[in-house]
Amino acid sequence: MSITFLDPTHENDFGGFLLAPRLESVKGITLGIISNGKRNTASFFDAFESALRKRYGVGDVIRVTKGNYSAPADPDIISQSEHWQALVAGVGD
Repeated sequence: MSITFLDPTHENDFGGFLLAPRLESVKGITLGIISNGKRNTASFFDAFESALRKRYGVGDVIRVTKGNYSAPADPDIISQSEHWQALVAGVGD
């Protein structure tokens, strides 16, 4: 019996990839939450949203659910996200 080790690193160079600039604060921002729609995500995001509003002063929270939990977000969700200052993608089971 043999064991094969796989290297999970990507073979291409990502040197040109830039990270988005950090927000100085989340106070008053519009935050999008994209849920995969699995069980228990709603109650988790209820608590998460409440904490973000109370502790950090987050403004509007837009919550959307993907049409298929295992697929990328739908194009209309991606279009909406252009108007958010921050985005959280969440999964649940």
